[in-house]
Amino acid sequence: MRVLVIEDEVRLAENVAAALREGPNFAVDCAEDGLTGLHLAENLCYDLVILDLMLPGLDGLGLLKKMRSRGDSTPVLILTARGEASSIITLLNAGADDYLSKPFDLGELIARTKALIRRGKGVADPILRLADLEVNTVEQSVRRSGKLVDLSPTEYRILEYLLHRPRVIVSKRELLEHLYDYNWEHHSNVIEAHISNLRRKLEAATQQPSIETLRGRGYRLLMGFEDNR
Repeated sequence: MRVLVIEDEVRLAENVAAALREGPNFAVDCAEDGLTGLHLAENLCYDLVILDLMLPGLDGLGLLKKMRSRGDSTPVLILTARGEASSIITLLNAGADDYLSKPFDLGELIARTKALIRRGKGVADPILRLADLEVNTVEQSVRRSGKLVDLSPTEYRILEYLLHRPRVIVSKRELLEHLYDYNWEHHSNVIEAHISNLRRKLEAATQQPSIETLRGRGYRLLMGFEDNR
């Protein structure tokens, strides 16, 4: 899951990014002003934007309105020092999905982040299922035909990303952009190895096909296809 943190308090942004990166599922980009944040939001694909209100260049409310005006439905979690009911109503009416008042607990922020991302993908239930595959996104556990599959953190992240896009061909570049932060290029030669290991582990549980490689195009899950090859 890829998150954009737009916050001009550098230490706070670093603490938020570090807390998210401690888990295996988050790649995080940071922007210190509204214009840079808007540029990243417009040109890259994120699962969530964490947005401060008081920003130089372009304030958070203005940035949020620009995102929504161009049809960007990425979930947005607002960080605000404003506690007045009128300000909160304005934010929600402008398209914010949730808010946290400063100071806040990092554990609560992470919990809300995960909930917003699940909701944004149309997944209220933390357990994702496809054919004989079951992924618990809270426990980060994987079962196939009831058998526990032991995955590395990166293998799990790839599987969860593919599972949110069943039957869709996901390119190598798209996987890289969602697995790593903005400087992902030096990871570009490891995707094939992770896919190979993930496929081997998934197929060891049932001897049934799991992930299809389409040369020059990308990867997609085979579970759920009646014409598994």
